Amino acid sequence: MSNEWKTYAAIVAVGYLCGAVSWAVVIAKLKGVDIRKTGSGNPGATNVTRVLGKKWGVLCFFLDFLKGLIPTSAAVWLLDELPGAAVCAGAAAVAGHMWPVFLKFKGGKGVSTTAGVLAALAPFSLILSGALWGVVFKLFRYVSLASVLAAIALPLSAFVLDTAGIYPLPVETIVVLTALSALSILKHAGNIKRLANGTENKFGKRKKGDDDESGGA
Repeated sequence: MSNEWKTYAAIVAVGYLCGAVSWAVVIAKLKGVDIRKTGSGNPGATNVTRVLGKKWGVLCFFLDFLKGLIPTSAAVWLLDELPGAAVCAGAAAVAGHMWPVFLKFKGGKGVSTTAGVLAALAPFSLILSGALWGVVFKLFRYVSLASVLAAIALPLSAFVLDTAGIYPLPVETIVVLTALSALSILKHAGNIKRLANGTENKFGKRKKGDDDESGGA
């Protein structure tokens, strides 16, 4: 294996291991709770918010955000001469969050960590998709609906900004953003089904006897 491929392998390994640290599980354990057996069972910031409260949910979101931001930014700053290094680091971090080896590959939905990756690779797309998330959530109170629509807007905004020359991006970055968007939508498949048949729970509201399985981070 050439030195270059060893570097890529190291980038992917470090990115994946950063993403695989489940802060939702860590925070909940500190509070004496198994987040995987409470609420929706999803080890993400949204479920932490419901189970432990807003301040813990915000902390979880921030830490999951850093899981994407730190390895991706490090690759941008330290390995800018290596094509696709930052993209590999970011994609690996999101994969680690979604399929963490420490949790038998059953992780969160990647929203927070993807946001961290976007902050390093495509900040304007993050702002636009984040604004859409906020508006949709404010209007309808469905985390899942806001997350899915923001995921769809992500590659579209990146493509439009690149085509218009406002914020040019390498082709591989747009391709990976599209793949991350598709993964996020697939992870919300159950939520999409419940939205379609009208059984999805709004944030902060639960039907009696139901587990809250709204979309999470």
